[in-house]
Amino acid sequence: MTKLSHSASQDLCLTQGGGIPRLLEIMRRLRDPETGCPWDIEQDHGSIAPYTIEEAYEVADAIERADWDDLKGELGDLLLQTVYHTAISAEAGRYDFHDVAESIAQKMVDRHPHVFGDENRDKSAEQQTRDWEDIKTKERAARAQKGVLDGVALGLPGLLRAVKLQKRAARVGFDWPSTDQVLAKITEEVIELTEARADLGPEKTMEEFGDLLFVMANLARHWDVDPEAAIRATNAKFERRFAYIEAELAKSGRSPTDSDLAEMDALWDAAKLAERRG
Repeated sequence: MTKLSHSASQDLCLTQGGGIPRLLEIMRRLRDPETGCPWDIEQDHGSIAPYTIEEAYEVADAIERADWDDLKGELGDLLLQTVYHTAISAEAGRYDFHDVAESIAQKMVDRHPHVFGDENRDKSAEQQTRDWEDIKTKERAARAQKGVLDGVALGLPGLLRAVKLQKRAARVGFDWPSTDQVLAKITEEVIELTEARADLGPEKTMEEFGDLLFVMANLARHWDVDPEAAIRATNAKFERRFAYIEAELAKSGRSPTDSDLAEMDALWDAAKLAERRG
């Protein structure tokens, strides 16, 4: 990308409607070692990665709230993360934003031969999913990723990564054939967790707790439940019901600290009943 003169750069950065070129130039200016923003200059892939994850969750949150105006802003925030990471890579001489865009464009063409090639488009969603996984397997082989579990991103949320690992293993036959066995394993893990908590100390307790979560993720996979979506929904439900408790207590000029568990538990049940009634 040709570096613009200062005046041309300033014009582009301040011109509404400049689109992607404007955003890329803004990032270049922010990262300029002589005239840029000190905070932006000192960032690297590692320091920016947590923001990337956070922005992806904020996109999901806007979608769950059906707040489409907010989604526009959150998608922009997520796009900025891509621009940020590619700017850092461009400075290191690896690749730039246009290389990244070309990479994903080619990947979409390669992974959709039934749209961009001569394969039959008359497939079920299940067959398309299997074809997609076959293509990804070939891509991993081309990158010398030989193991079945190679390439499952370490940065994924734990439950989501557990599901992806289990899906990979299931494709080669390492899976329980029925959920009855998964449910039995959950019972076994609960017993082991209880025993660890009673006798074996915090390190073993954490290990057994992880085992239980892993099996719960397995059950979610078998029942086609997104465990991350499930826990987010439960978090939201908890927030709603606790807000109901606070609102009811506020009617008498009190807060939860002025109440007790028995009263708050009764109000929790009242919140559940109110939700059922609609």
